[in-house]
Amino acid sequence: MSATRAAAFIKKCFRLRKRLLFVVCAMLFACTAPPSDSDALKTEHVVILVIDGTRWSETWGAAPGIIPNMATSLKGKGSFLPNFFNDAYTYTNSGHAAITTGVNQPIDNYGDELPANPSIFQYFLKQTGKPATAAWIVSSKDKLHILADTKRPDWQGTFQPSVNAGVSGPGSGYRMDSLTLAVAKNILSTHKPNLMLINFMEPDGFAHAGNWENYLRGISRGDRYAKELWDFLNEHEAFKKKTTLFVTTDHGRHLDGINGGWTEHGDNCAGCQQIYLLALGPDFKKGEVTARYTLIDIAPTVARLLNFEMNSLVVVPRIDTTVVELAMDSTLVPQQKDSIRLEIKMDTTLMKAKVMEELFR
Repeated sequence: MSATRAAAFIKKCFRLRKRLLFVVCAMLFACTAPPSDSDALKTEHVVILVIDGTRWSETWGAAPGIIPNMATSLKGKGSFLPNFFNDAYTYTNSGHAAITTGVNQPIDNYGDELPANPSIFQYFLKQTGKPATAAWIVSSKDKLHILADTKRPDWQGTFQPSVNAGVSGPGSGYRMDSLTLAVAKNILSTHKPNLMLINFMEPDGFAHAGNWENYLRGISRGDRYAKELWDFLNEHEAFKKKTTLFVTTDHGRHLDGINGGWTEHGDNCAGCQQIYLLALGPDFKKGEVTARYTLIDIAPTVARLLNFEMNSLVVVPRIDTTVVELAMDSTLVPQQKDSIRLEIKMDTTLMKAKVMEELFR
C-alpha cells in the first residue's frame, strides 16, 4: 500500500471511529438524560380549591362522615396525601401565600400586605405570554386579592392574574361559597383559564363566629362543591381529561382544650398544622401517597404540570429584634435606658419547596 493510500485509509478509519463515538455518546445520553418535565404530561389546566380552615378531626379524621364526596367518589379517582401539613404560619393569608409562592412567610392577615415573592400566576403569565384571563383568583374572602401581586420590586405590578374576590373586591366583605362556585364555573366556561385558585371561606368564617353547626355545614357544603366542580371539569370539553384539581385547606384549627379550641387557629399545634391534599388529574397515580409534603410543595408541582419555571432563589421575611438605646432625658420612657424594636428583615435563600414526585405516574 502506498503512503498516500495508507494515509487516506487511516483518515477514513478516524472518521468512522469519530462517528461511532458520536453514536455511542448519543445513545448513552438518551439513556441517562432525564426526560423533559413536560414529556407525556396531559395537564393543560390546573385548579386549586382551598376549603378554608377545616380541622382534620371533622374531615378526614372522621371520613366519610360529612365529606362523603371527597372521601369516597373523589379519593378513588386520584391521589390522597394524609401526611400533608402547614408547618409554618397557620393563618389564612400566609397559608394561601405559601400555596401560590412556594414560600412560608409571616404576612399581615387583613389584606394589607403583599407576598414577598412572585406567584405561580405571575410566573405562568410571564413565561407563556398569555393574557390575564388565563389565570384567575376566585375567592369568597375579599382579602385574598393580595395573591395577585408581590412586593418584590422587580415583579410588583407585573403579570398579574384576574381577580374576583369577596362581594365586589377588597374591602367589600366575604360572600357565600355557593356564589363563589357559581362565579368560578362562569369564568371557567367563559375564559377557559389554564390556572385558577378558588377559596371557600364558610368553615373558617363560622368557626371564628363560634357557630359549630354552621362550621360543620360549611365543611359539608365544601365537600359537595368539590364534587360539583370536578364533575363540571369532566363534563366540559375544554377541560375533560386535561385538568388537574388540587383540594386542600390553608390551615387546621386548635385541638379541643388548646387556645380556645376549634374556634381559633394560628400556632404550631398539631390541630393547626395537620391538613390534607387530594390531587386528581390525568398525570397522577390513584391511591394513597404516604410521603410527607407541605403547602409550599403545591407551587413547584403546578409549575411542573404547566411547564414553567420558578426562581430557585427566594426572599423570606424574618422578624428581627433590635435593642435601641434611648437618651437619658427621654420623656417617653424616663425610667428605661433601652427598648426593643421589631423589624422585618429580608433573607435570600434557596427555595425549599419541591415537586411532589410521588404523585406522578
